Amino acid sequence: MNTNAQKNMDAFIAKNQAEGRVPVLLIHACCAPCSSYVLEYLSQYFHIIILYYNPNITSQEEYDYRLSEERRLIEQIPQKYPVKLIEGDWDSSVFFDAVKGLEKEPEGGKRCEVCFELRLREAARVCREVGADCFLTTLTISPLKNAELINEIGQKIAQQEGVVYLPSDFKKKNGYKRSIELSREYDLYRQNYCGCVFSRPKD
Repeated sequence: MNTNAQKNMDAFIAKNQAEGRVPVLLIHACCAPCSSYVLEYLSQYFHIIILYYNPNITSQEEYDYRLSEERRLIEQIPQKYPVKLIEGDWDSSVFFDAVKGLEKEPEGGKRCEVCFELRLREAARVCREVGADCFLTTLTISPLKNAELINEIGQKIAQQEGVVYLPSDFKKKNGYKRSIELSREYDLYRQNYCGCVFSRPKD
């Protein structure tokens, strides 16, 4: 797996700019804080469609709140090219069915890998459906998530689905630090767990 995701991203952007192209990019968004830096960065170079698809969020109240924050961020953050939002279907049973038997896996283990695949597969399907040039995910901005693994899953699914996955590692260029700054600037809700009941801190 090519680990120079940021260098490849820079090269892809430079090539499009040289050719005067503004591709359509579908971004799977896990939450508004992670989306903040990604939108600030990539909305200068792409027509962006945000897909908010996260059945791993196992509380309806939590899901609705995070979705409302994603909407608010898209409305407020400056963008050279307008950003569209697609709200995916939410059904936590899809997540529970996918990770059945993996409930006792440690955070960051096989259960998370299955969850990444679940969300990226839907992103690939929507990418093909809307005719986007490529897709990626905001998940790689998290210092708690393995960007190389996420990119491997994304590329595997892209080959299966006949679309293009754009590898990323948004932790590069101080992306995670910038996401914290932007979260403060827009007063975004920064949750302390990824969304599933298994990762939720014990009270």
